[in-house]
Amino acid sequence: MLKYPGYYKYPAIFSPDGDGWTVTFPDLDNCFTSADTVEEAIVEAQAVLEDCMYFREADKDIIPLPTPSEEIPFPSGGFVQIVVAVMGPVRRAWSRKAVKKTLTIPAWMEEELKKHENVNISFVLQEAIKKELGLKEPAIR
Repeated sequence: MLKYPGYYKYPAIFSPDGDGWTVTFPDLDNCFTSADTVEEAIVEAQAVLEDCMYFREADKDIIPLPTPSEEIPFPSGGFVQIVVAVMGPVRRAWSRKAVKKTLTIPAWMEEELKKHENVNISFVLQEAIKKELGLKEPAIR
């Protein structure tokens, strides 16, 4: 299992785009965002960097070294800023994200469930799977 760092730091280019700001990460393909204000763009940049790095880790993609920010040319009217992606909370959130599954049960069981509206079927199924497979909540790195 690969060991990934607790955080990533990458330079981002913040460029005015007429109606707001566009943010790109020159070291990371397909990692960009936009927002109406600089403040929103900074927040969005962190969120998109966290997601981009999470999916690179999950796909076992190559994670490039960041270019030193002083080597990145400043855009006209824009600026370059280091953005930090703190990965612990991101990994935790994505690992607990619900995944939709289709479930088939016998008709008689459906009729019984209608009599018990307070039963959370998803919870019951999750607990049954954990018990059947001897699973515990995964540790988050």
